[in-house]
Amino acid sequence: MTTPLPTGFRIVLDPDTKQLREDLWFGGSPTRVLRLTPAGRRAWRELADGPVTSPAGGALARRLTDAGFAHPVPPEPTEPPDLTFVVPVLDRPGPLARCLASLSRRHPALVVDDGSEDPRAIAEVAAAHGAELIRRDENGGPGAARNTALHHVDTELVAFVDSDCTAPGDWATRLAAHFADPLLAAIAPRVRARAKDTAAGRYTQAAGSLDLGDRPARVAPRTRTSYVPTAALVARRTALQEIGGFDPGLRVGEDVDLCWRLHAAGHRIRYAPDVHIGHHEPGTWRELLGRRARYGTSAAPLARRHPGYLAPLVLHPWPALTVAALLARRPLLAAGGFGGAVLSMLKTLRSNDIPTEGVVRAMGTAVHQTWLGAGRYGTQFAAPVLAALLVPRGWGRRAAVASLLLGPPLTAWAERGPGLDPARYTAGALADDIAYGAGVWAGCLLHRTAAPVLPEIAWRPLRVDSKEKRGPA
Repeated sequence: MTTPLPTGFRIVLDPDTKQLREDLWFGGSPTRVLRLTPAGRRAWRELADGPVTSPAGGALARRLTDAGFAHPVPPEPTEPPDLTFVVPVLDRPGPLARCLASLSRRHPALVVDDGSEDPRAIAEVAAAHGAELIRRDENGGPGAARNTALHHVDTELVAFVDSDCTAPGDWATRLAAHFADPLLAAIAPRVRARAKDTAAGRYTQAAGSLDLGDRPARVAPRTRTSYVPTAALVARRTALQEIGGFDPGLRVGEDVDLCWRLHAAGHRIRYAPDVHIGHHEPGTWRELLGRRARYGTSAAPLARRHPGYLAPLVLHPWPALTVAALLARRPLLAAGGFGGAVLSMLKTLRSNDIPTEGVVRAMGTAVHQTWLGAGRYGTQFAAPVLAALLVPRGWGRRAAVASLLLGPPLTAWAERGPGLDPARYTAGALADDIAYGAGVWAGCLLHRTAAPVLPEIAWRPLRVDSKEKRGPA
């Protein structure tokens, strides 16, 4: 049986969570319908009025937070956390000094010099800020540097922070409060981009790949937030030691791998965007796109290490048919596909005694999301093919291809309102996706696998908990 969320924790419902009936809840990630037993409904009344006070309340709180229906709010800690800052660095003494100056002096700091060309400069910065220094003679990458630090840390918690980050003094303390949950292994803040006032810098501030947005989440593969970057991460030292720390064989993607191995070991990882840290980003397109391509190369080794966890595009049959028909200008077929989507969902809901209001709107949203997902997938992994399809005559085909290329970035621009005009934002987003996709293809060729570029068909339209499910939920 899963360990309940401890006494004193509160929960807040996710914005997407909807109560369909007293015993039925809709939401979560992946989306599902949760059915509450009479005991579960009594436990919910406890949680709605205050913190966890009973085993039943704790069990329901765990169920809701694990499934993404709600997010935990820890009690106020009674004492300071037992914590060490770990800062891996390769050259760049200036950013290191800025990073160390931003950290709280209430906790020890350990700098790992991962083979810098000028070790004296790194040592001087570490000494000036009262940080302990460990020198690695050979560069092993960020994962190896963090593992070296773990051998020298004896505190309960480790707060990893990259040398190109700046963090408010209490960021790690605020995150450490969540470790009152004994199942929590790691938690990450929101990483906000800091960049020069250039077109590339403004694009990165609006769409930085390390910024996972403003919604809290449980971190798990195949959910809305499948990983968190380790640019800033507070972790339980014993949990990291249990899985052997970071994989030193990964120069990029080591953060994704760490999250997925912690998840496989039964631990919890959370994303807490109410805590922010700053990350200094490249100010030129060349640096930005080069980094995105490097990130892409991690997809293949991750897919080999974690089969089934990495899907670049998940398609539901009826919405996919609808989008394909619309792009092919087959309105009758599109109408049939949309009707099939509605009827399939109605059948699923009625067979499980679930209200059917809002099905048409939900299927419209599914079609819209499928179009956006297909467009971004095509840009990342088949941009030359889409570009070639723009050449032949026929405005219908050109309009369909243009919608795939331009629809996702223009939608993102409208939602985010970045400090760039739509034309430059769209150009930046297309270049970003193409660079990442090129890196993925390069990794696929190197590791001889096509898994990172293969879409997946999801035949089940909605996950519904069994009517016979027992327990407090």
